Amino acid sequence: MSAAPAWGAYVHTPWCRLHCPYCNFNVSTRTPQWAAWVAGLRAEWALRQPHHPGEAATVYLGGGTPSLAPPEVLADVLSIVPRADGAELTIEANPGDLTPTRLTTWRELGVHRLSLGVQTFNPRFARLLARGHTARQSRELVAMVREAGLSTWNVDIIFALPGQTPADFEADLHAILETDPPHVSLYGLTFEPGTPLTRARDLGRIASPAEADWRRMYDRAVDALESAGIHRYEVSNFARPGHRSRHNEATWRGGHYVGLGPGAHGFMPDGTRTVGHADLDAWRADPGGVLERPTPGGAAIDLVLSTLRHVDGLPLDALSESTSHDLHPAPVDALIRAGLLVQRGNNIALTDAGFPVGDGVVARICEALRPLP
Repeated sequence: MSAAPAWGAYVHTPWCRLHCPYCNFNVSTRTPQWAAWVAGLRAEWALRQPHHPGEAATVYLGGGTPSLAPPEVLADVLSIVPRADGAELTIEANPGDLTPTRLTTWRELGVHRLSLGVQTFNPRFARLLARGHTARQSRELVAMVREAGLSTWNVDIIFALPGQTPADFEADLHAILETDPPHVSLYGLTFEPGTPLTRARDLGRIASPAEADWRRMYDRAVDALESAGIHRYEVSNFARPGHRSRHNEATWRGGHYVGLGPGAHGFMPDGTRTVGHADLDAWRADPGGVLERPTPGGAAIDLVLSTLRHVDGLPLDALSESTSHDLHPAPVDALIRAGLLVQRGNNIALTDAGFPVGDGVVARICEALRPLP
């Protein structure tokens, strides 16, 4: 008898103190309804559990701001989904929400990985991003986490901010490396539809950095992090050996996960995608949400999107076996000749030159998909 496939769990917390002007996630700044949220998570898990046998290999509490949850609420949430021995348990946290006492409580509850939403150590850009903390609080949080005895932690940083120069970003890089992080997530600012930053850009009040500066910042970050022993394993993620995010890495390798919470997405072992209702009341009334079974072509695109950004790349055997698709060889060969892709055994993967233009390469590969005869 074959073993049940490994799976993870993503739990969405829909509340924040402030709604960041660049964010289009499903979040609210209203007073959190913790009891209703926990009850809804239990109801949703009761529906999802038959499709996810055994225990979760990873659990990731994201948002939103899970670090807002009182410890007793967090304990209730963590009791819902069974976890395997040694399961990775990650919580996203923002500066200003944590104390040494709360960190100790979290560690006692089994949390051993934090993802810290620092975004910038520069006070000017922290104000631009309307972060609910100061640059000083960011440094204090990192120092607190380092002393808390957690197994690992991550710093989130955003670059290519309006008005940011390569010299500005160099200062942020220096501040990052001073914290000696085991993991860094590095994101170029994206102007998402409907966000305040996008409206300000469209009105000409702010401007994003030139494309050449974006590339200069990204390349400089890669060089600095790699030189410090923090190695890229996905377009935007860098880790020291043994400190990769097991939850996110499983997703980038096409792994399955249950999504719990308002607006959360999931990927069942049978290939079904789940999408929870975004509104809290609608989600509680119908925790089953929307079920989507992708066509073979849609499943092929999903696999390309999730795997090609990872350093291991796209497994061609999984593409054919799970989606009944392969790739036209000509576009793939052209990308290999251009130095943007490399083939290693049965995988195609981005090269160092391909990572900065990964979105374009992924689009070309999606265009090259074809159904097997």
